[in-house]
Amino acid sequence: MLNDIYQMLDPVAFWLGPLPIRWYSLAYLIGFAAVAFILVKVSRRWKVRIDADAVLTILVCVMLGVLLGARLGYCLFYGNGYYLENPLEILAVNKGGMSFHGGLIGALVAGIVAARVTGIPYLTLADLGAIAAPIGLFFGRCANFINGELWGAVTDLPWGVVFGGAAGDLPRHPSQLYEAVLEGLLLFILLYALSRKVPARPRGTFLGVFLIVYGICRFALEFVRQPDAQLGYLWGGWLTMGQCLSFPLIIAGVALLVWACKRKLPQQGLPD
Repeated sequence: MLNDIYQMLDPVAFWLGPLPIRWYSLAYLIGFAAVAFILVKVSRRWKVRIDADAVLTILVCVMLGVLLGARLGYCLFYGNGYYLENPLEILAVNKGGMSFHGGLIGALVAGIVAARVTGIPYLTLADLGAIAAPIGLFFGRCANFINGELWGAVTDLPWGVVFGGAAGDLPRHPSQLYEAVLEGLLLFILLYALSRKVPARPRGTFLGVFLIVYGICRFALEFVRQPDAQLGYLWGGWLTMGQCLSFPLIIAGVALLVWACKRKLPQQGLPD
C-alpha cells in the first residue's frame, strides 16, 4: 500500500562522508538543469539567440531570485509577525520555510537583470521561463512528499497517506503529488504544446497562461491541503493564505494575456 511505501522513504538521498545529501536539494539541482535544457530547446525553435554564457547568466540570476524571494516571501506571507520580532531567524533556512509566490516574484525581478545582461527581451525571457518552470515545480513537489511536509487534509479516500509526526496518524490527501501533477506535469505539457507553434505566439502569452493556470490549480488544491498551522484559515474560516496569494496571479495573468494579444510583439527583436 502507498502508506507502507511512503514510510520507507528517507529525506536523505545519500551521504557524502558526514554530509547528508537530501532529496530536496537534488530536486532543486535537477529542476534547474531541466529548466536550462528546455529553455535552450525552445529558444532554438523560436530563433532566440542564447549561448552558453547567456544560459549561465540566466540560471544564476533566477536561482538567486527564487531562493531569496521564496525565503523572504515565506517570512512575509506566512510568518504571522514572527520574523518581524526575530529578524535574524530569516537567515535560518535550515529550519525550513519557502514560499512559491515569493520565489515567483524573485524570479521575475531577477529576470529583469538577466534580460539586460543578455540582451534578450524581458517578456521573451519570462515566456521561456514560464514554459520551463513547471518541470522545476514537479521535482520540488515530489521532494515535499518525500520530506513529509505540506500534506493535505484528512481523507477517507483509498489513496490517503499517513505521514506521521506533526501530521498525526490519520490518512491525508497527498496534496504534494496532486500539485506535482497539475502545477507541474500538466502545466508543462500545455505550455510546451503552445510553444511549438511557428512563428511563436506574442510575447507575454506564456507567462500569462502560466499565471492563470497555476493560480487556478493552486486555488483549487488548497481546499484539500492543510493550511499552515500558524495561520489557519483566513477570511471567515475557509480561505487559506495560498488562495489569497493565488487569486491575484489569475487576475494578472488575464490582464497580461489580453495585453499580449493586443500588442502582438514577436518573441525575437529589440529588447523591451
